[in-house]
Amino acid sequence: MEIRWCARVGLGLIAVMTVGIFFQSQSEAQNILFRDSTAGTEERITDLLERLTLQEKVELMSGRPHVDRLGLIFTGQVEGLHGLALGGPGHWEGKGKTPLPTTTFVQERGLGNTWDPELMEKIGALEGYEARYEYQGANDRGGLIVRAPNVDLSRDPRWGRSEESMGEDPYLVGTMAVAFIHGLQGPDTEHWQAAALMKHFLANENEDGRTSTSSDFDERLFREYYSVPFRMGFEEGGSRGVMAAYNSWNGIPMMIHPVLKDVMIKEWGNNGIICTDGGALGLLITAHKSFANKEQGSAAAIKAGINHFLDTYEDDLSKALADGLVSEREIDASLRGLMRVWVKLGEFDQNDGLLGANDPYGMIGRQAGVTPPWERDSSKELVRKATAESIVLLKNEHKTLPLNKTKLKTIAVIGPWADEVLLDWYSGVPPYTVTALAGIREAAGTGVTVSFDKGEDAATAAGLAKRSDVAIVLVGNHPYCNAPWDKCPTPSNGKEDVDRKTIVLEQEELVKAIYAANPHTVEVLVSSFPYAINWSEEHVPAIVHMTHNSQEMGHGLADVLFGKVSPAGRLVQTWPTGDGQLLPMMDYDLTHGRTYMYDKKKPLYPFGFGLSYAKFEYECIQSDTKSLGPDGQIAVTVKVKNIGRVVSDEVVQLYVQHLGSAVSRPQLELKGFKRVSMDPGKTLDVKMTLKAHDLSYWNAAKHLWQVEQEPIRVLAGGSSSSLPVSTDVTITSAGEFKP
Repeated sequence: MEIRWCARVGLGLIAVMTVGIFFQSQSEAQNILFRDSTAGTEERITDLLERLTLQEKVELMSGRPHVDRLGLIFTGQVEGLHGLALGGPGHWEGKGKTPLPTTTFVQERGLGNTWDPELMEKIGALEGYEARYEYQGANDRGGLIVRAPNVDLSRDPRWGRSEESMGEDPYLVGTMAVAFIHGLQGPDTEHWQAAALMKHFLANENEDGRTSTSSDFDERLFREYYSVPFRMGFEEGGSRGVMAAYNSWNGIPMMIHPVLKDVMIKEWGNNGIICTDGGALGLLITAHKSFANKEQGSAAAIKAGINHFLDTYEDDLSKALADGLVSEREIDASLRGLMRVWVKLGEFDQNDGLLGANDPYGMIGRQAGVTPPWERDSSKELVRKATAESIVLLKNEHKTLPLNKTKLKTIAVIGPWADEVLLDWYSGVPPYTVTALAGIREAAGTGVTVSFDKGEDAATAAGLAKRSDVAIVLVGNHPYCNAPWDKCPTPSNGKEDVDRKTIVLEQEELVKAIYAANPHTVEVLVSSFPYAINWSEEHVPAIVHMTHNSQEMGHGLADVLFGKVSPAGRLVQTWPTGDGQLLPMMDYDLTHGRTYMYDKKKPLYPFGFGLSYAKFEYECIQSDTKSLGPDGQIAVTVKVKNIGRVVSDEVVQLYVQHLGSAVSRPQLELKGFKRVSMDPGKTLDVKMTLKAHDLSYWNAAKHLWQVEQEPIRVLAGGSSSSLPVSTDVTITSAGEFKP
């Protein structure tokens, strides 16, 4: 008898199969336990596992999991660091498939610069919706497991993949990641819109030699720094997916590290997906030389907790099973993690022959006449808002900005990529792009002549600048070095697989030429990472920083340059004065002097820094109590006033110092922040909560969190180097917390 089951429906992929007498009728098929959405998750998984052959179980750990015999096609993974990627420079569309447009935001570094969790949740929600729309719709593309967010921490500005990191502070990155995950997965913990798969666990923060190097640091730094955003993503965000990194930690490759089970699963509750990075199984043999062959490596990976391979593995794992290196029981236990995520995504459900129809998101992409999400005005407005919010004003001498178009007749826009929106390796294909030049021309209006020069000849560009009322020069990096995969000819540039060799900006020479011709120069640094622009900071009157990739780049930039939006982006990483302030790349011990928490050297720009067109006065800080028990919390209120003349956002930042700790502690730690909008003259009480548990340190000897009896100082202000108000609180007694 022929039974037709829709693995995906509407205009999507339809799997048609002949089953014989496996099921007697469509009605009976609907009563199969693993199809019953009212049954318990573990019962459903057990039922399906009992129906699968051993080979089918092995094949379900692949990038395109399916069981033809049962008409099952489960979702795979899709890239989505700052918008869904079904195309772009990384060719994520796949072989023979036309790239598809998706809403495209600034790089993840730029999203971090917003310091706006509410915005991040909206971005995640839109991306999750687009994942559903494409996966279930006419294009049948992508997947519902989104490889995002990247929660690796930027401990060194030379790291080539800095563009993928939201910063150097674990609390900031964790908070932004949690917001994104909430948006992507949706408010229902049992039914997800899409699934967030965080990457890369753990300490994957160097590109040169990344497939064989070991990131070495102690358990305390693991607990207090490197793992914090992952833990927050699991415990607070609800993510049940992670990608293991290429590198080792203290000599053990991450994809077989005991910490996957001992901490991630047992303590943080990740009972979902743990996948390898691309090709990592092979690298376990060739780069790390941990095993003689992939048969042994695949067995070790399963035992460590891996249940999804981004590699060729089927024959090796099958042989490992045949040779007794791993058991079917271990395969079943591993597969449960994958299946729990599929259940939450509605991939087990069936109703009237339609998989996923019981899912609240099951009809996204299946309804006729619905405007694609990337074509909606709301999506375009969200990108424009995010772009403007991400821009950091680094300098604004003599009120050079905002520009007043009524007082300008000519503007020179100069820079090699001023009339392009450069996409990075993990970008999708935006439905349209607004370049910096186009945005400036639109904002300036017909009464102002806007001229353009690529700056290829500095003398010619300087001549244009000299003839103009103001010169706007755009400099920075190319997101993938404008070069093949493992090549990066410009020393200050970097990307995946290539670390930067210097943080000194070569294009600053162009800035010098333009400024010499016209002192009314605005520098726009469009970059994926920090630069040591010391000369610019000393001479150029106005400097703004933004990242690449936004489809609304030009509008967001122009909104800030012409004062429609007062900038309030804040740096998520310390910007050193030069290479001389940096430690050796492979030194992962922060306590030697990395990040604002441990570095005592004065930087070019500090963590959390950013100016605006308004001025803010921090009047006072108050806590609801001056004493705090080890399991208690305090409410902190920061009174801030906008003493400027324009409406502006301010990012109120809350830090802590330990005044009586018996162990070494960071000199400063971010423990709270809020981005708030304030009218001129308005005073606002910004409220935040500080928990005693968040003030603990990891006691490695006892293997638990330790709260000390000690005085602490709570400080607030606009950056890590500007904290004008503070109050002292005493932790009245010590406490211990098991992880």
